[in-house]
Amino acid sequence: MARILIAYYSRRGENYVNGNIRNLEYGNTEVMVEKLKVLLPEADVFRIETTYEYSASYMTCIEEAKLELRKQARPEVKNAPANIDGYDTVILGYPNWWGTMPMVCYTFLESYDFNGKRIIPFCTNEGSGMGSSVRFIRKLCPGAVVTDGTSIHGAEVQTADSEAREIANEAKQQ
Repeated sequence: MARILIAYYSRRGENYVNGNIRNLEYGNTEVMVEKLKVLLPEADVFRIETTYEYSASYMTCIEEAKLELRKQARPEVKNAPANIDGYDTVILGYPNWWGTMPMVCYTFLESYDFNGKRIIPFCTNEGSGMGSSVRFIRKLCPGAVVTDGTSIHGAEVQTADSEAREIANEAKQQ
C-alpha cells in the first residue's frame, strides 16, 4: 500500500459560511481532514501553517490574502517537514482563496520534489469550486500525477462523508 501524507491549510475562527460571517472552532478544511484521518488511519498528517498569524478578522484576512496573491508571495511554512520522500501519495487540502489556494500552499508545493508522486487535491469553498488551483498545482509539480480534485461546499462539510470516502478510496489506489 502507498504511503500517504495528508497536508492541509485550514482557517479557524471567523469564516464566510452561507453568506454570513461565523466563528468556526475548526476550519472547514480541517473538518474534512478529520474525516480522512478516520478513513486513512495509516496516513500521516501535516497542517500547513504560516510563520505569522493572519488577522482574526475574516474581512481583514481576505484582504491580506489578496495582497499575497497580487505579490505572488511565498509565506514561510512553519515547522515544515525536512522532506516528503517516503510518500507516494499526497492529499492536499485547502480553502479557495481568491480563486486559488492560499499562497502558503504554493510555498509547500515548491519546497519538495513531487516527481513520480500522486497529488489528490480537495478544496473547501462557498461556491467557487476548485478555482484555478488544480492548474497551478500541475504547473508547480510537473512530474506529479495530479487528480482533478474534489470541491466541497464549506457549509456542508459536516455531512461530506461521501466526498471523504471518494478521496480516501482514490488515495488507496496505486
